Amino acid sequence: MSPAQLPPVPVPVAILDQFIARQTETLVLKEKVLSLTGDSFDVKLANGQPIFQIKGKLLTIAGRKSVFDMAGRHLFDLVKEHLRIHTTYAAHAPDGRKLLEVKSSLALVGSRTTATFTSPRTGATVSLKMRGNWRDSRADIVDEATGMVLAQIDRKLLRARQLFFDQQTYAVVVAPGVDLALITALCVCFDEKNNEA
Repeated sequence: MSPAQLPPVPVPVAILDQFIARQTETLVLKEKVLSLTGDSFDVKLANGQPIFQIKGKLLTIAGRKSVFDMAGRHLFDLVKEHLRIHTTYAAHAPDGRKLLEVKSSLALVGSRTTATFTSPRTGATVSLKMRGNWRDSRADIVDEATGMVLAQIDRKLLRARQLFFDQQTYAVVVAPGVDLALITALCVCFDEKNNEA
């Protein structure tokens, strides 16, 4: 099964400009559930090229995960924000700035997940929604303003090489013009929320 080809977005959608996809890319996120530091992930392109490392911090209340590029640069931390009515995760830059907020709320059917951030290019607030169910085999990440599909999460792409030791693996097709780090952060937040259920 070959991944879908998503149309390019007219204006880049990013929290970090250096990871904007130039063509349709497929990310493969593989969770290392039994790692000694807590849940960690390896993130590669479909061709096997590593792109990010996500290192979980063991025994932290916020379940902090640090995201690094392959040169070892610390890009941001993903943390669960407590004392919120709805489950909320945030991405914080190393200098403490909030880059992204991912919030879940109950809807009439299932749950709704919304990610918001300020575009570093335009200064506008961007709102993304997850359409579909994370527990299903497929979900879309959609720009609320334009209705464009920015990424498609598809577990069936990797079903033939399913995992050992309860690890999770996700294939995520990302549209040209969309930040691979942003989509990676969203997938990790969705996974964390799903693991709580």
